[in-house]
Amino acid sequence: MPVSACPRIVVVTLTFLFLSCSALLPYSTALATGEHGALVRVANMYLSPDTNSAKLAEIDRGRELVVLDSTHDWVHVEAFLGEEKTVSGWILDRGFVRSSNPEGDKILFGAGADSEDEASRRHGRKGADQDALRLYYRVYDFFPSSPLAGEALYRAADIRWQLERADVMSRPSARERDPIMREGMNEEWMKQVMKKFPGTKWADLAAFHLIENKLCGEWQGSEKCPEKEAEHYEKYATEHPQSPAAAQALYLAASRQAALIDMYKSDEQKKKADAAKTKAIALAQKAVQQYPQSDWSTRAQALMFLVQQDVPTYGNAVE
Repeated sequence: MPVSACPRIVVVTLTFLFLSCSALLPYSTALATGEHGALVRVANMYLSPDTNSAKLAEIDRGRELVVLDSTHDWVHVEAFLGEEKTVSGWILDRGFVRSSNPEGDKILFGAGADSEDEASRRHGRKGADQDALRLYYRVYDFFPSSPLAGEALYRAADIRWQLERADVMSRPSARERDPIMREGMNEEWMKQVMKKFPGTKWADLAAFHLIENKLCGEWQGSEKCPEKEAEHYEKYATEHPQSPAAAQALYLAASRQAALIDMYKSDEQKKKADAAKTKAIALAQKAVQQYPQSDWSTRAQALMFLVQQDVPTYGNAVE
């Protein structure tokens, strides 16, 4: 399976809860109007602007709120808490970023990055991964013209993909050879990145994620798996030469061709084995020449060295 090409890697160690797209979109009529905002802290919601009044809910970071009224240090808001649940009440006007805030995009993005970092820690804050997802999405949602909007939407989509991938890969169907036989990750948000921010590296990275749904769970000795996967990765590198993931795609295509050498030899298909060797070397050379500063370039160099010396790269063959 491919490794994320984004320079910022999320290692999700907390919850693996599925978040549908609707969990971040307005639900009630009230949420469609009024000034929007989001919290960068956890806040209690009260029945009235008084901490001694009844507590109605606890509002997480990044939840979308709509301002209904305000007074002194308090804001009357309606919040969408997911699962078609809305609640209205009063919160202290602290750590509340409005869509009218001129620096709001930077504040929300920064809070998202903090939560993402927290989620990557072994004993990080529970739910920090989903806090980061919501906060990043709010940047795109509230500030679509911000220079940070494309990256924020991609980061939200990337975290959502990882959360969902953890669930998908924990199922027995994840080992199915044919990708059609297992449930893939939802592609909606990645495609939204590609649609809203075409020609950017975020769109390129989103497209790279989509390849994962086309991969075999386990090859099970089938040559068709590395053949198709090599095609997918080579096609990506050709169509997205400026992508941060282009070098990785070339390496992964080359590694599939290298595996095919040994598979074809086992089936006594010498011509196919020779062709796979030539292809593997060509793809590895391309990665080395076109992306010399990438770590994938050095990995391609090592792979090419093994292939040229006829060292098996697939299976448990030992000479």
